[in-house]
Amino acid sequence: MTVTKIRTDVSAVKELLRSDKEFLKPLIQSAVQDILEAEMTETLGAEKGERVEGRLGYRSGYYSRSLITRIRSS
Repeated sequence: MTVTKIRTDVSAVKELLRSDKEFLKPLIQSAVQDILEAEMTETLGAEKGERVEGRLGYRSGYYSRSLITRIRSS
């Protein structure tokens, strides 16, 4: 196995954080959505739109919600 060392320029990271306070939002939204979709698939026993005999329920759509956390931007 090859080990790759990545050198991070701390000032560049700090500049990114200062310039775009919302840069993590789309990543977190995508991760949470994927987790919720996987949980629903596991609970129902079938993928979205999949027709199987053992299916335990149905998806009846969804709507947007806001996720509130204790993390605050400063």
